[in-house]
Amino acid sequence: MTNRTPAPLLGFAELPGLMALMTGDEKHGPAATSTLDALWVLYDRVLRVAPETVDEQDRDRFLLSKGHGPMAYYAVLAAKGFIDPAVLPSFGAYDSPLGHHPDRLLIPGVEISSGSLGHGLPIAVGTALGLRAQGLTRPAVWVLIGDAEFDEGSNHEAVAFAGAAGLDRLHALVIDNSSATHGWRGGIAARFATEGWSVETVDGRDHEALYAAYTAEHPGRPRVVVARVEPKNS
Repeated sequence: MTNRTPAPLLGFAELPGLMALMTGDEKHGPAATSTLDALWVLYDRVLRVAPETVDEQDRDRFLLSKGHGPMAYYAVLAAKGFIDPAVLPSFGAYDSPLGHHPDRLLIPGVEISSGSLGHGLPIAVGTALGLRAQGLTRPAVWVLIGDAEFDEGSNHEAVAFAGAAGLDRLHALVIDNSSATHGWRGGIAARFATEGWSVETVDGRDHEALYAAYTAEHPGRPRVVVARVEPKNS
């Protein structure tokens, strides 16, 4: 990674202004804003990764499966010094590193290129398995998923496998903005609980509730936090 002068770190209050710098078509605004609080708490208080540690083997991994609405992700990365805020107005432009889907080869700290729904959780399962196989027990693997992604069968297989394998360094964050076509009897959290996951459903705008749910102990089991926010079309 090229050396550069670190950008000054910004706070949560600056995020709306950073997002406002990104204009143009196909912003997927509701998909982005629904994740803003959950992403901020994760990067600000939980994840062990920083611009200077993005290549370290012992870092925590964050995978954005909900990659079709990355504006909040880019804003958080800019606030935390991974990218220069000056690049945000180029969002979606032909020669910009900030595509409508994140590209891991263009943006420091981005673990996967995403946008095709249903891929993030299976990749996170494989990542957690790979770290376990290497004897790396400290790194946590986090994946952010939209509720509509559970219309994809690949996620159901990943949920079942992770629970059976006891992948306790795996954490899923599900943003529930009532986008899913198909509902689950008992709700999203119940589907994970059936497969042996540690589960909690919280207000996706409540930073303290999010932090408590992120940091709860869950020995021997993967963890899922379902963050409920206002419906997409409200």
